[in-house]
Formats: sequence, structure tokens, C-alpha cells
Amino acid sequence: MSCDQLPQNALLVLGASEEHIPLYQEARRRGIPTIAVDMRADAPAFPFADATLQISTRGADVIADALGDVRPAGIVGGASDAALATWHALGLRYDAPYVYPKKAFAGLDKAAFHAVVASCGITDYGWAASSDPDEVVAKAAGLRFPLVVKPVDGSGSKGVTRVNRPDDLPTAVAHARVHSASQTVIAEEFVQGRQLTIDLFLRDGRSMMTCVKEQELAGGFVVRRISTVHLSSAEHDHLETRAERLCRALGIVDGPANFDLVLGADGRARIIEANPRLSGDSIPRLHTAAYGVNVVGALVALALGEPFDGHLVRTRNEHAAVELIGSPLVTDGELVAWEGVAEARDVPGITDVVLYAKPGDLVRPHDQSGHKIGMFLAAGRSAAGVSSALETAGALVRPIVRPLTVAKGES
Repeated sequence: MSCDQLPQNALLVLGASEEHIPLYQEARRRGIPTIAVDMRADAPAFPFADATLQISTRGADVIADALGDVRPAGIVGGASDAALATWHALGLRYDAPYVYPKKAFAGLDKAAFHAVVASCGITDYGWAASSDPDEVVAKAAGLRFPLVVKPVDGSGSKGVTRVNRPDDLPTAVAHARVHSASQTVIAEEFVQGRQLTIDLFLRDGRSMMTCVKEQELAGGFVVRRISTVHLSSAEHDHLETRAERLCRALGIVDGPANFDLVLGADGRARIIEANPRLSGDSIPRLHTAAYGVNVVGALVALALGEPFDGHLVRTRNEHAAVELIGSPLVTDGELVAWEGVAEARDVPGITDVVLYAKPGDLVRPHDQSGHKIGMFLAAGRSAAGVSSALETAGALVRPIVRPLTVAKGES
């Protein structure tokens, strides 16, 4: 699209995956034009944008050249690490009302983030990182097993392996390096306890919205279900205080962030990873279902330099949970059809059923977050009721996937 076809005073959205669709919907609801940036011609959110640029979100200069004389009213990113540096660079270039903080880049490097955690006086655990595979294997062998080996700059469970003995380290390190842009791998001691995440939306360094959630894994490190957790006041304050401290250390004074953590039997939190941005996996929908807040609306308002507090006022306090849908196959396949979707939407307690894949699409094994093909969300007064609604809906929704086969004569 030529620059003379791009709308002036639009919201420039860096990314057009299915996770970004709510940003475009929020802008359209408010009558604000959007320009979508994504390198994929078939990006799922492109149909929701007023104009599109098929450009990598990592290329700030290329995006600016494509914009020409068009000046965006604001710049925003969603549930993706790839665009955060561009968000910062373009924010400075266009003197945007909100500029993504450069200090937050430390949250994208798992080794650098360990240093941030240590500087905040928060309980840490053993780890080793290096771009030299032999060096990281040697250092990791001296840690307490089991270990988790992963790319230092990865996300979405890509390249992650649990290692129970030193002999398996070289294979795990090689696998992680494939998924690392910097070819750097980190090995961390596996921390026992409750697998939790905490989401915050801050104003002036204090959280205006905090949500603690528990994750259920579907094997390996892939999340299957995410549920709100109602902790004691002491536990909630313990986690929120530490998360706020980390946000301030990362330069996040206003806006969203989330952290993966483990709450040990001793009641102490070990912070595993930082995601200095909006959560993925439809978590903003979960916030709305549980609390009546609109974190997407708050982020759009922040990007445009408008007051955003009103979007974060709780109007209810319920339980909510997201169930992620993956392919039933362990190999690549083609989605043939969906069954039971209409029936699932009618299950009491189900508030959303969203499908990311359509018949004819290639679907991959659900071995990383980006390979999910749908989700459904439930909310209600009790955790048991929410879980029951998800189980009922899950028994109804069935993706029919045909395995891909290699034609004769092909290698």
C-alpha cells in the first residue's frame, strides 16, 4: 500500500496475529483508524485494520520509510516480543504520546533479567548462560538437576527442554540454539512449586489491575489451561509488591507487564521470566470475564496519550479460566472441520469460543504457544463451576485434522 493511501492520525499497531485482533477491534469501536504492520500476507488481524503494511515489525526504519509523510497518532504493540524495540524506536521518532521504555529490553534476555531480579533483592536460583554451547554445557553440569534449557531470547515455549541428567545437555542446548536469534542458551535449575503468572497494568509505578493465575501444562512446557487464583491477602501482596518492584526496575511505570513465577512451599516467589508487555493466550479476555476490566482499552488509551484509569476499574470479582485448543495430532496436518463449536457456545458459563484456524489451514502439533488453534473461556462464581464448564465445552469441541502425507515420488 502506498503512503498516500495510509490514514493520517491513525493508531500504528505493530503486529497482526490473532492475539492482536482485540487492539484493532478496540480502535474501531472508538472510531480510530488503524495501520497494521506484519510481514505475513495472511496475517489474521489484517482484515480488522483500515490499512496494512506487509513489513517485519523488527524493521523500524523500513516501517518509517513506508509511512512517508504519514504521522501516527500513537504506536502500540501487543502480545509479541519481536516488536518491542521497534515500538521504542518509532515512539521516539514520532514523539508519540507513549514511548515503550528501553530499559524493559532487559526482560527479553533471560540472563539479563536474572541480574534485574538480583538487583531487586528477590529470591533467585542457579543458572548458566553462554553463546558457546560447550561453555553452557560445562557450566550447567555443575547446577542442581533437573534443569530447564531454553533460548535466552525465546518465547512461547519454543526450544525449551527439561533435562534430568548431564548427558542430555548437549542435545538440549543444540535444540535451544535453533530457536535463539543470538545463538545464546540459558540453563536454569528447575524450581518446584505452584506454576503461576501475574499480570499487572501500572500507572505511576503502581498496579491499577493485578491478576494472579495458575497454569496447567499439557506436557512439556506448553500451557493447556490458565485459571484465576484467589490467594490470601498476604500472598497476593507478596507477589504484587515484587512484581511492581521488577516493573520499576525495567522502566515500566505505565502500562502492562506479566511475569511467570513459582510459589514455593515456603511461601516465597521465584520469578522465572518477564514478559514486559500485554499477555497473550487470550488473557485480556480472561481479565474482562473475571473483573470487568478492559486492559486492551487501557493500552490503546495509553498509546494515544489519553487517561486510561477508567478501563481498569473492577466491576465484578469472579473466577475465570481459558482453555487452549491444539491439534490432536503429533505431526503436521490440515484442518478439515470443527465440530461441536455451536454446542460449546451454549454451555452455561462459557463466555467466549474463538477459533484461530479454519478448514484448509496447516496446523502443527501443539508443542509451543504459537501452535494453538483456538480457545474457549469460562467465568463464574466458583472455580469448580468454571472448571466444569470448560470440561463440558472441551468434550464438545473437536477439531478434525487430516495428517499430511508425502506424495509418491517426493522426498
